[in-house]
Order: sequence, then C-alpha cells, then structure tokens
Amino acid sequence: MQRPRFLPDDFTLVLIGVVTLASLFPAQGAVAQAFEWITTAAIALLFFMHGAKLSRANVVAGLSHWRLHLLVLGFTFGLFPLLGLLLKPVFAWTLSPELAVGMLFLCTLPATVQSAIAFTAMARGNVAAAVCSASASSLIGVFVTPLLVSWFVVPGGLSGGSAMDAVIHIMEQLLLPFALGQLLQPLVGGFVKRHAATLKMVDQSSILLVVYTAFSAAVIEGLWSHVPLPMLLALTVACCVLLALVLAATTWGSRKLGFIKEDEITIVFCGSKKSLASGVPMAKVLFAAPQVGMMLLPLMIFHQIQLMVCAVLAQRYGKRVDESGMLSI
Repeated sequence: MQRPRFLPDDFTLVLIGVVTLASLFPAQGAVAQAFEWITTAAIALLFFMHGAKLSRANVVAGLSHWRLHLLVLGFTFGLFPLLGLLLKPVFAWTLSPELAVGMLFLCTLPATVQSAIAFTAMARGNVAAAVCSASASSLIGVFVTPLLVSWFVVPGGLSGGSAMDAVIHIMEQLLLPFALGQLLQPLVGGFVKRHAATLKMVDQSSILLVVYTAFSAAVIEGLWSHVPLPMLLALTVACCVLLALVLAATTWGSRKLGFIKEDEITIVFCGSKKSLASGVPMAKVLFAAPQVGMMLLPLMIFHQIQLMVCAVLAQRYGKRVDESGMLSI
C-alpha cells in the first residue's frame, strides 16, 4: 500500500531519528571535532556534485524567462524577509528569543533546488525555468543571505565577524565546490547523472551530519529545557502561517501579472520554498555552535510542512492538467 503524500517521508523520519540520537547521545570533545571535519567534507562534495549535475543547456533555456526569475527572487529575498519583519512582534511574543531569530533566519534563506524542480515536474510546470530559477536562488543566496542576516536578524552579531567575512566563508564552503563542479561538468557530468541516487545520498547524509553535530551542541547547552511542547506547537503554527501567506502571494502575484499556468506552477514552487541543504551549512557559518540547533529547528519544521503541502498542490495542479487535457489558468 502506497504511503499517503501528506505523511512524513523516509528522510524526515530519519531526520527525527538523528535529532533523537543527538538528544540522547550528543557528540562531545574529539568525537564532535571529527564530525565537524567529516561534515565540512560532505558539504563540499555535495555542492561539487550539484555543480557537475546542473546542465548548461537547461540554464540557457531557462534564462529567457527573466520576468519569472525576477519575481521568484523577489518572493525569496524580498517578500519572505518583509513578512519576517512584519511578524517579528508575533514571533517575539509566542516563541523564545532563539526560535524567533531562527524564524527570521529562515526568511533570509535561498530556495530549495531539488524539491522545487521535482514538484514543478510533477505538476507539469516549466521545468527548465525551475532549474534555472532555483539554482540562481541558491547561488545568489550565498551573497544575499549573510547580508540580510546582518541587517535585520542579528545586526552586528554574526559569530564569524562581518557580513563580508560570512560571505567569503560561505563562498569557500559552497560556491567554490559548485563552481569547480560546473567547470568539470563536461568530464564528470555524465557520471554524476548516471549515479543520481548517489547524489541524493550525499545530499541527505550531509544534512544529517550537520543536524547531528548542531543538535549535539545545542543539547549540551540545554536545548530541550528551553523548548517545551506548547512552544513547539506555536513554532509549527508560525511556520504554517508563513507558508500560507507566501503560497497565497505567489499564486495571486503570478496570475495578476499574466503568467501562463506552466510559469505559475514554477513561481509557486520556487518562490515559496526554503532550502534545508543551504540553510544548514549557512547556519553553521553564521551562528555560534551552541545556537545552531535552535536556529535550525524552525527551518526543519518549515521544510517538512512545505514538502507535505506542496505535494498536495502538485497533485492538484497535475490533476487539473490531466482532466482538462490542456493547461488552464
């Protein structure tokens, strides 16, 4: 019997297991240091493989939809931070100071790549534009996210120094391996595409490693004593409200501006998502080690909610196409 799409996927269940493991057996001392080194290497390999996998032909094909890309970037790096600022008093009232900052950090992150493209394809949207838009968001986020964090999340409070220091650090960890993968794409691109399952394994493993090390440090600092169940429920509601507002804005905005249904689908799925794959290493760079677990908790909850909601939306978009036999607005 097939699992309903609204239920957590296998990766989410493993993620919950890793958080539980870190809560019961947090990494400390030399073990924690070893995990740090392994995690850094895994993240570099992950972004190298993404660079090697990304087809330049798809990038060129998607670049012509500049209006779509500008709108997606506007939602990702404009609307999300604006909503974060507007909801900041609510976050401060209902959540702990650390979780409130985590919600603001969530609003500054780039869009996810794999799931945005997968949902766009499932809903029969403009896949080429989704590849270009989601990838551009991920790369631009290397520069924009640290600036946004330094401006309105923790002004003057980045653990690694200035926003420019953070940009350079993130470029070294994420952008440099990605650029190297793009450079070597003619040589290794075919191999990476043939071993897509390996890419997915590296992707998920790197996230699990960072989550384990981050939550280990947070648990040692007393994470769960600061996050009672009512606050966890309030955090879930806050993530649901934020996602609902953005989904409504992306849908309404794309229709108001006259985009066809294929492009609307791309805008909805690329403009409403936040990347766990990029957010985890960025949090590791931007915040002090004991804070990272708290910073990631809103992102982890939002990530699962967006997957479940977008799975339902993709099915609805796809059914509309199937039943009518044509793309309808």
